[in-house]
Amino acid sequence: MTFNRRSFLAAGAATLASPAILSAQSTLALRMGHPHPESDSWQDTALWMAETLKEKSSGEITLQVFPNGLLGNDPTMINSVRAGSLDIMVTGNPFFTSLAPQLNVLDLPYLFRNRDHIARVLDGEIGDELRADFEGTGLFALSLWETGWRHLTNSRRPVETPEDIRGLKIRTTPNPAHIEAFRLLGAVPTPMAFTELFTALEMGAVDGQENPTTLILNSRFHEAQKYLTLTQHAFTASPLVTNAAKLDAMGEDRSALLIETAQEGARRQRAMNVEREGSSLATLKEEGMEVVETPDRDLFRAIVSEPVQATFADEFGSDLIDRINAAAA
Repeated sequence: MTFNRRSFLAAGAATLASPAILSAQSTLALRMGHPHPESDSWQDTALWMAETLKEKSSGEITLQVFPNGLLGNDPTMINSVRAGSLDIMVTGNPFFTSLAPQLNVLDLPYLFRNRDHIARVLDGEIGDELRADFEGTGLFALSLWETGWRHLTNSRRPVETPEDIRGLKIRTTPNPAHIEAFRLLGAVPTPMAFTELFTALEMGAVDGQENPTTLILNSRFHEAQKYLTLTQHAFTASPLVTNAAKLDAMGEDRSALLIETAQEGARRQRAMNVEREGSSLATLKEEGMEVVETPDRDLFRAIVSEPVQATFADEFGSDLIDRINAAAA
């Protein structure tokens, strides 16, 4: 089954995936894992998916959700889905870029202007093309959720300018764009799995990390980090993936329902994050974090944006970057 065919199925899911059709088949029990805590929007959206799939299939499709890295860290769960021992997982885009390298474009620093720009890219033709980049990996990208706008925390000092980052050991994702950006800023980028991060912060193995305020709060990173700077240096999308062969074997009606639910879930999850960004920041302040709300983002952008984009363009060309920039208009 090709990506184009699956896109057609998604568009026609409301017609194909009627309860009467689905109920004529045997029960389909699915398992989904993710590394975020139970208080995160990923968990809330996954539970919504479970309820929706059960309702629309008249109980013939069930989805059991395992949060908090219960089924392994990010790479482990990706490999489990590829092997077919886990049905569905979601994690940040950077953990997939070794399989689908062009996805790295989504993590280029200061690429996105605002959330309208993000939606036009992730939910449009570019997002479809990037999901198609999973072909041949054993994975199928059902939809693109989000981790969100990334900000910097650390335990050493307030960060107001790029100079303040110099020498800090910062946990990053394994994405080459993130690693290069922090190297250019003079930090010591230290990639590691998300499930290992709290312990690394608590033990002082790294000085800081970069994630959205919602995740900083939900993961209780503020217990090990004193300073937060709203750098908004990158936006991280989060592919929701399933095993491609298993999706084929479900049949058209069930695969259509799963894709439709996953894509509606992506829109709901991103909207949920928008609602929670402000309240999570307020809570982090109440919990004692010192917040630099208006760092000199232009200085940060001047150091990292052009060189990191040039590195991507050297390998993949500038077409994707140009089209994403054009989508900001």
